[in-house]
Amino acid sequence: MKPVVEFSEVFFSFEETPVLKNITLDIQENDFACIVGPNGGGKTTFLRLVLGMLKPQSGYIKIFGDKPSSARPRIGYVPQHARYDPKFPVRVLDVALMGRLSPVRFWGGFTRSDNDMAIDALREVGMADCAERPFANLSGGQRQRVLVARALVSAPGLLLLDEPTANIDIHGSEYLYDLLQKLNQRMTILLVSHDLGFVSQYVKSVICIRGEAVVHPTSQINGEIIKNLYGGETKLIRHDHRCSHEGHSC
Repeated sequence: MKPVVEFSEVFFSFEETPVLKNITLDIQENDFACIVGPNGGGKTTFLRLVLGMLKPQSGYIKIFGDKPSSARPRIGYVPQHARYDPKFPVRVLDVALMGRLSPVRFWGGFTRSDNDMAIDALREVGMADCAERPFANLSGGQRQRVLVARALVSAPGLLLLDEPTANIDIHGSEYLYDLLQKLNQRMTILLVSHDLGFVSQYVKSVICIRGEAVVHPTSQINGEIIKNLYGGETKLIRHDHRCSHEGHSC
């Protein structure tokens, strides 16, 4: 069975500055992998290469056995920050429907089927009751769940998330990762996170990126690996306290 994501001897640099060097790795179907590494180590660049937004100087990348640009319709992407004008009256449903846009129908209206798919995606992330509510009025955790719904509307086989809990409290983070675990039953998930101690409770493998990349099963991650990755006396803190989930009320 072909891997969902395949990197082979990939090199990438910005002008004369090397960012990723000789990256060779596979991500298999239904993996739930976390990318970790120091700032500037190449984590976001790795995601952009998967999306086909950047092209390597050498080596090759295949997504679902095809080039990234061709596989993009099968990829859902959740950015770290949602760029929006808080004064613009966009509804939660409108944001979810954006996942149905494509170059061939950018100027066309949405169909009833599109609307039904957006509602279904919002229901899956626990936000259907907020469909008519202004997006700007939501909490950080609620907005992130709507962005996940936007990615799900396209029925992706691969879901990418860039630091999805960066601006969310512990309650919202736990709800989001529980949701991702459920989604992982039908899709491959790849996310960037700085909080390895927290996400290690959920993910199956860890991709350590610091120019080069090494893949570890979650069970192998220890203080020595983290120290080598980040440098210095870095501690791995395990968050075992389980709090109540962020409420669904709107």
